[in-house]
Amino acid sequence: MDKLFEKTISSKEIYKGKVFTITKDDVELCDGYKTIREVVHHNGGVVIAAEKDNKILMVKQFRYPTQEALYELPAGKLDKQNEEILSAAKRELEEETGHIAETWESLGFIWTSPGFCSEKLYLYKASDLSFKGQHLDEGEILDYLLIDKDEVFNMIKTGKINDSKTICALMRAYKL
Repeated sequence: MDKLFEKTISSKEIYKGKVFTITKDDVELCDGYKTIREVVHHNGGVVIAAEKDNKILMVKQFRYPTQEALYELPAGKLDKQNEEILSAAKRELEEETGHIAETWESLGFIWTSPGFCSEKLYLYKASDLSFKGQHLDEGEILDYLLIDKDEVFNMIKTGKINDSKTICALMRAYKL
């Protein structure tokens, strides 16, 4: 058994929203110390590094919490906790960009902010793209762009791309 653990003594849901819930948990640490953990529970999501003709398929959308439009890879949340992950990735790529991919490669997963949130993002690389037609979710407004691969990496270097899930997926996709 791992010597690093925390035991949940009790858990109380303090918020239930459309995208996540929050619990306030009483826990006991491995050294016997008792404390409280506030946890954001999220179903997780997918991120897709899609490439076409040496260009990377990106989206640009306004993100309310940051109050700015961000460059990101296509991504989205799992509709339910047990949704098949690759199906969700295919759905999100088509919804946000109108593209479908013939070739898919799993790049593993990342925890977005494990100090307080259970969100787990599954990363994919997609290629052999063809355009089928964009169909955004209600309330979703974004532009999709094909940007030269070298320019995308330059945008990361210069701070024009700061979205962590995008940077992580690109690092894994191109083994940088």
